Amino acid sequence: MPGVADMDAERVASAEPLPRPPKAVETRKVLCASCDIACNVVAEVSEGRVLKVRASDNPMFRDNICMKGIAAPNGFAHADRVHVPLRRVGARGSNEWEQVSWEDAMADIGQRLGAVIETHGPEAWAVSTSQWNTGTDHGLGRRVMNHIGSPNWISGVALCAGNTAAINRLSYGWFPMADFGNTRCIVLFGHNPMRHSWTPIYNNIKRAQQRGARLIVLDPRRSEQAEAADIWLPLRAGTDAAMCMGWLKVILDEERFDKNFVEQWTVGFDELRSRVNEYPLERVAEITGCDANMIRRAARIYASEGPSIIPWTPITDMQRNSTSAIRLHSILRAVCGYLDVPGGEVLHGFNPDIVPESSIEMHEALPEAQKAKQLGADTHPAFTYRGQARLREHTKRVWGHEYANQVTGCFMANPSATFRAMAGVGAYPVKAFFVLGNNPLMSYANMPLILKALMNQDLIVVHEQFKTPTAQLADYILPADSWLERPWLTDGFGWTSIYRPSQQAVEPPGECKSTFEFWKLLAAALDRAEVVPWPTLEDFYDYRLKATGMNWREFSETQEVFFRAPEFKKYEKTGFATPSGKVELSSSILEDLGFDPLPYFRDDPAPDPAFPLMMFTGVRENEYFQTGHRHIPELRARRPEPFLFVSPATAGACGVVQDEWVEVANRTGKISIKVAVRDDMPDGLVRIPHGWWKPEMPQGAGKLSGALQYADAQLCPDDEDFLDREQGIPHMKGIPCRINKVAGLI
Repeated sequence: MPGVADMDAERVASAEPLPRPPKAVETRKVLCASCDIACNVVAEVSEGRVLKVRASDNPMFRDNICMKGIAAPNGFAHADRVHVPLRRVGARGSNEWEQVSWEDAMADIGQRLGAVIETHGPEAWAVSTSQWNTGTDHGLGRRVMNHIGSPNWISGVALCAGNTAAINRLSYGWFPMADFGNTRCIVLFGHNPMRHSWTPIYNNIKRAQQRGARLIVLDPRRSEQAEAADIWLPLRAGTDAAMCMGWLKVILDEERFDKNFVEQWTVGFDELRSRVNEYPLERVAEITGCDANMIRRAARIYASEGPSIIPWTPITDMQRNSTSAIRLHSILRAVCGYLDVPGGEVLHGFNPDIVPESSIEMHEALPEAQKAKQLGADTHPAFTYRGQARLREHTKRVWGHEYANQVTGCFMANPSATFRAMAGVGAYPVKAFFVLGNNPLMSYANMPLILKALMNQDLIVVHEQFKTPTAQLADYILPADSWLERPWLTDGFGWTSIYRPSQQAVEPPGECKSTFEFWKLLAAALDRAEVVPWPTLEDFYDYRLKATGMNWREFSETQEVFFRAPEFKKYEKTGFATPSGKVELSSSILEDLGFDPLPYFRDDPAPDPAFPLMMFTGVRENEYFQTGHRHIPELRARRPEPFLFVSPATAGACGVVQDEWVEVANRTGKISIKVAVRDDMPDGLVRIPHGWWKPEMPQGAGKLSGALQYADAQLCPDDEDFLDREQGIPHMKGIPCRINKVAGLI
């Protein structure tokens, strides 16, 4: 009987291939950054390649994975990914590039940025970043800018959570986190978490309902969450503030508020009550289009069956009454006694064991004279240095740090003012624009203005994975790593005191570098290498973790979730981090800034007969997040084209049918889009998806991979009638438009 060696010899002689030994598969605990929630997942790795991303082994996180995370390895391995630094060689937008080294790129960038600063001042340099895609920049972007002297940092968080954080701080000094695990009632203002969109929030809601929590949904659409709700209030788009006034009218009139908390821990209650009396339930019903009795019933459940939560919602962030509506959410939490209690909204503060990104940013290094130059601070100051200045000493008193840059949204320049300065309109010009993991051409309002602004720059630098429409207009595209290719430490963007590590699964391909490396190289190119003194990202994390007694390696291997046991009602020891030390129902800060200290409702501009429909945009689809993921074949196969949603009656009135290509237009611009007739849409309202472009379409100026044809930002105005007064953010939840039939449109 032949032995094993003889059998192998026979296979070789007959040219039969030997069986390959199984590849060793290792696992890494990582945080998925396919959206901005950062779910705990597992990467399976073999021979330096991620084979798959799967759900976490920890039962706490096992359900928190979506199709975007699962498809991520294919997305990062896509043939169109940028692996080397590219320098523009033709005219801006010509799509003509040459490969250069990082050394040559950074030397030229440093010289050209230095020339802009020398000519126009450091404020002529603006930066737009994202908490997604290339990942957080660890606070280093603001750190470098603050040392160089520029206050003009902007981000999509101006429209999404960052502005919510800044406005919440005006009321009680911190942006609270909803306690889904113990709450008895959840209120969703337009937010619609689904199985593949905001997945952990979706799971939290389902678990809360299973143990008996009530669900109230306020949404013009009959959304998935509305279908599952105890009460659905189909309010008119953009009327969130009026609805909150109606709830407060019921709660105050029926004395369903926490009298002890209001008496001891609030200021401005009598003034608030007078303002609320201007909104009797009949008026609120007329404004919102909802039944008065249903409004009353919902308000009673929220106030009486709590502790209740009003989780963050991107919908209220993007309205012309955004400041008032966000403040009204904070006021409802406060008067009902739901602040910093189990099952309510928890004020986390900083984790004392880890150096926070707010400290890394070193806002104290930016001179006050430069802070005063921040774009938009004169007219719309709420989330600028000027708007947040009076909170500094009180933040130090309560939370131990002078600056709390929660969700990176508390010391921003105003995006619209920044793009106007870039386009040549304003007190001074902006001539250098840096973009990290962001696609600003399509991510803010008034895309025609943004395009003009980009074309007017002396220097545009983009740190990115793909040639986005914004990157196609750059001077340099610098290749970025991904969340599978770097270590990461997150605290929920300064929102919580809970830290989670993400292990590096594989090495970045080609010459892709992290944001840490980008800022370190740029600081050196500007002759300020001492600003980023840590040799590596791991060394930087070792510095931040020193008080824990662990270095990064130990921390990432042993910790999935790191936090101290929560304390509640901390305000009883410290007061609130506001000028009064209490919850400011009437805001002293807004009053000092020249605004109404009380919330209000400001109705839409007069109807425009030329544009009889209303549209809301900013809606994400399950397959995509922001403007990303459209290059991934599995996701595009599921949703290959952009669709507007319209009711059967509205479709009939416009003469359009299912799957027809149409044009949606208003006074800002127009887009091409397909029709989806949906009976869950109210008449007269059109839903437009966010962030559409097609990476496979022709690139360069005049084309921009279909962004000029499909992007919703072309329909979003940013003139004063459609801006929130205090923040200056655009109204995206009730914009006049019309549907045009266009023969042969695709």
